[in-house]
Amino acid sequence: MLKPEIDSLIPHVPFDRRTFIKAALGSGFAACVLPVSAQTIHTDSVGLEADEIGFHSGGDLIPAYRAQPAGKTHLPVIIVIHEIFAVHEHIADVCRRFAKLGYLAIAPNLYSREGDPSAYPTIQQLDEEVVSKVSDATVMADLDAAVQWAGEHGGDLHRLGAVGYCWGGRQAWLFAEHNPRLKAVVAWYGRVAGEHGPMTPVNPIDRVADLHAPVLGFYGEQDKSIPQDTLEQMKALIAQGPMVARGSQFVVYGDAGHAFFADYRPSYRKADAEDSWRRALAWLKEHGVA
Repeated sequence: MLKPEIDSLIPHVPFDRRTFIKAALGSGFAACVLPVSAQTIHTDSVGLEADEIGFHSGGDLIPAYRAQPAGKTHLPVIIVIHEIFAVHEHIADVCRRFAKLGYLAIAPNLYSREGDPSAYPTIQQLDEEVVSKVSDATVMADLDAAVQWAGEHGGDLHRLGAVGYCWGGRQAWLFAEHNPRLKAVVAWYGRVAGEHGPMTPVNPIDRVADLHAPVLGFYGEQDKSIPQDTLEQMKALIAQGPMVARGSQFVVYGDAGHAFFADYRPSYRKADAEDSWRRALAWLKEHGVA
């Protein structure tokens, strides 16, 4: 967290780089995923406003990466919820992909109070030192604050959607159960069930009746971290849930494992990633976000 005296110097948006003391979001990759694949996708920022911004949530300054078409307003809004690796280059690139299609995309660093997630050399250390200390309640508050920022900076909150990946896929499900302004949500390989604890008191499967927006969930059948029976349980509950919940859908790719959308990792499966991207865009359009 930034010191109060520095916080007071930083305008709402964008960050003043003379006073911003942390590394720029979206530049480079997390240490624990290096080296990255040669097939890593890079989307340029031509025609976009794409940079780090900041907003306040719960008295703290939250850094975020945003991308949107330059000089345009009344834009559909996509909240991009990062993977376990936080807002590194891949998540920034996803924001730019959405911006190229006319969206205002914003990805808040939901670990910002816990330190720099990019520096940890292993996923285990990152989980123990950072991720395990982040509460679902704080995440929901930060995502709400990101929505508010977007609405004040060119976004049309009547066309609000969210996408999430891995750790953020679970949070995307929870966000769909939390924020009634959402029109549609897409979750890439987000857990729907798991252990309960002080930071994670409920899981998406516990709150299906609270869904405010239909969710399109993408999963890999070979993903050992997300048992298929939990997805079947979620489907059964959705089928018995309220009308908006029953609009949710699952797509399971038979040969894919975890992180098949992550083009910078060996787990990437190009055909499945591209198919899921096309389906996601169609889903957002169908439900009034685009």
